[in-house]
Amino acid sequence: MKQPRPPHCAMDPDADGQLRLSGNWTLSTALQSAQLLRALDTSPQTLDARGIEQLDSAGVLQLLRFAHRAGLPDEALLFRDDHRALVCTIEEVADERPKPQRDYGVAAALERLGRSMHAIGGNVVVLLGFFGENLAKLARLLRQPRRLRLTATVHQMEEVGLDAVPLIALLSYLVGAVIAFLGSTILRDFGAEIYVVELVNIAFLREFGVLLTAIVLAGRTASAFTAQIGAMKAREEIDAIRTLGLDPVDLLVLPRVLALLVMLPLLTFIAMIAGLAGGVTVGAFDLGIPPQMYIARMHETMEARHFLVGLSKAPVFAIIIALIGCLEGLKVEGTAQSVGERTTSSVVQTISLVIILDALAALWFMHMDW
Repeated sequence: MKQPRPPHCAMDPDADGQLRLSGNWTLSTALQSAQLLRALDTSPQTLDARGIEQLDSAGVLQLLRFAHRAGLPDEALLFRDDHRALVCTIEEVADERPKPQRDYGVAAALERLGRSMHAIGGNVVVLLGFFGENLAKLARLLRQPRRLRLTATVHQMEEVGLDAVPLIALLSYLVGAVIAFLGSTILRDFGAEIYVVELVNIAFLREFGVLLTAIVLAGRTASAFTAQIGAMKAREEIDAIRTLGLDPVDLLVLPRVLALLVMLPLLTFIAMIAGLAGGVTVGAFDLGIPPQMYIARMHETMEARHFLVGLSKAPVFAIIIALIGCLEGLKVEGTAQSVGERTTSSVVQTISLVIILDALAALWFMHMDW
């Protein structure tokens, strides 16, 4: 059996600066070829590899790196025609061009802003499409009530609603106390501490009750929805559901949407009561307003329209939290990293959109004098 020739390289005396290569330049001879290239005491002008008998990807990569270190242009590398396809393939894989530096100019900043706005617009379109799909499935559910997953819906109501009551009540109570305390420090200078009652009432009935509840559920529930559905997507359970002829929206999304639609208004009401209780506590222990007087003042000045304005936002926020949480879960690509990225995106999107819509609603209700 013919033994493979070892790699060999030598400067061609008949050609100025040309390095001639011969033998086998493969993975099995990589160590020898590396020693030969390091032992060269001159820098060649041309690399003639047409004398190589056997050449594999390891040999090509070694020669390309040597040429790059020597500063040789592409036309200075000479290969046989039957080796050219392999060399072209390795060149694409072994491209070591440095990454372009980020441009901090005004034009580049505007370009990044435009790309971000385009991506946000695309996400909004996808969210609206997903909302329309859920509306169609809800309409079908009214015609075919047997499709309702009652057990799953009740289970989600317990998780997103009942389990969140202590956290919602505690945070709302503390925020109500803080608002009453801060308001009293300003109103005390004008001798109008009694108006703390109106401040806490209006703030919690119109804004803070529903906003605090939505933000807490955006961080607690939307992330849970994304992680649960994303884990199922990663384990290919969603594909299995479709294979069984079931609809993932009916099975996974609608129970979560219905659960939040029912529980978020109830949690908002609990947050309102807890916030008002925080105001009563500060009034009794810090402002010298007895609880009976505080509640009487509350009864005289409280208007039902403030309560209705705050409660009207709850179903909108519930739909946003549920849809974004489930949609981001369905976007998971099948890896643990994708689950984490989509969970983070879900929380950021829901909190941002809830605050933006709450601000727009507050301006609209103010201009409508409601």
